[in-house]
Amino acid sequence: MVTDKQVRMLMELLGKGKNLCTSAAKADMDEKTARKYRGLNKLPSEIKVDHTWRTREDPFDEVWEDVKGKLKNNSGLEAKTLFEDLQRRYPGAFADGQLRTLQRRVKIWRALEGSHKEVFYPQVHKPGELCQSDFTDMNALGVTILGKPFDHLVYHFVLTYSNWETGTICFSESFESLSEGFQNGVWELGGVPGKHRTDRLTAAVQKPDNPEEFTQRYRALLNHYGLQGHKTQPASPNENGDVEQRHYRLKKALEQSLMLRGSCDFISREDYAAFLKKLFIQLNAGRSDRFKEEVDLLRRLPANRLDSCKRLQVRVGPSSTIRVIHNVYSVDSRLIRENIQIRVYVEHLEVWYAQQCIEKIPRLRGEGKRRIQYRHIIDWLVRKPGAFENYRYREELFPTHRFRMAYDWLKSHHPSRSAKEYLGILHLAAKENEAAVDYALKTLIEKEELISIGAVETIIDTLTQIPSPTQIIIAEVDLGAYDALLSMNKEVLSCCQMN
Repeated sequence: MVTDKQVRMLMELLGKGKNLCTSAAKADMDEKTARKYRGLNKLPSEIKVDHTWRTREDPFDEVWEDVKGKLKNNSGLEAKTLFEDLQRRYPGAFADGQLRTLQRRVKIWRALEGSHKEVFYPQVHKPGELCQSDFTDMNALGVTILGKPFDHLVYHFVLTYSNWETGTICFSESFESLSEGFQNGVWELGGVPGKHRTDRLTAAVQKPDNPEEFTQRYRALLNHYGLQGHKTQPASPNENGDVEQRHYRLKKALEQSLMLRGSCDFISREDYAAFLKKLFIQLNAGRSDRFKEEVDLLRRLPANRLDSCKRLQVRVGPSSTIRVIHNVYSVDSRLIRENIQIRVYVEHLEVWYAQQCIEKIPRLRGEGKRRIQYRHIIDWLVRKPGAFENYRYREELFPTHRFRMAYDWLKSHHPSRSAKEYLGILHLAAKENEAAVDYALKTLIEKEELISIGAVETIIDTLTQIPSPTQIIIAEVDLGAYDALLSMNKEVLSCCQMN
């Protein structure tokens, strides 16, 4: 098909005195076609006739009013659903290949007679006025730490005018993660914008039937930094459009950076966090001009950060355990039946009693899990060895796999006193050194010697230093050996065939 561009070139060449044959060749068209357009002196678009007639009969003419009535009653009906309904009601009248015809007709009806679609209104962003934030799931990128999948989120913080951004690794959409990520953002930024917008996070926004717009803790965070809080409407992620778009761009940039790096595996979480921070610096490098405009208009930070934690008052049960956010943790048995305060941070809990922080415990992710520290309960468990066999959290009382192997050996060789003997070994680990006891058990297991408290103590007494783990070096595979093996197999096979 000849285009307007080709005809314009033809006319230009003819106007410069070129003959028809040469002009047609340079315009890449047949000489006969060139003669036609020279005579018409019009472009192809100017002589095109609109196709307003049907080339074949519409198979849906007789049922269209019925279909249209259904669409008016429920505009959400899909053309495929309506087509399948017609096939059921009129067996043999409509072939599968006619679905596309109905889809086109429904599409035209929606555009001309259907309900009005939602209109999106582009906004003018002003420097230093608005920041947006949201959580985004990073699991699809396949990041691993020492070969193990690192399931995590990133709390993503963005300035809408300059698109300056930063992020904090987290593991749930909790208020603690929101507070930590937001405060990391503004303190890295060095100032506070006028407004902060989130989507309808349960950590920040109250349920619809609650008269308060924001949760008490989120409002306290906003007040601390002098911010106006804004939330999006239900099912309207476009209202948080800047940060939603940056989610996509961030993941794309991170994916490309990981490809250049040649691996998604990191030696530690800190190593990955440093890699992510470097990526944010690279992304922000091209936004320096607009960012400078924003920095001049940001308000001053408060004197200090707000504590990013939830404070809970709990009572320690008789089993020396507490339940915090659907998970079970052990605490020192001396606190049984005492009321203690738990400060729940993003990644750890703090146990407070008498205005003192007694202990920090790593926070469990998810629900229905438990973290039992044998040092909390071993003093009394050695006095009640009969409780060990059916203890609900018994599996938590094997610090390493060698402790488990030792208990299994004791149970098979001395079933009547296996619990008492094992708890004595565990008590020794609590009093002395867990690593030293583990090494002693390793020695006894490897030498196939009798396992007992006395044997473990004897080995520990002779130790001046706990040996470091044995380094295992795997030699590089020589692929030439496989070639030699394959050639040997061929020779053997040929010899067998000759015989």
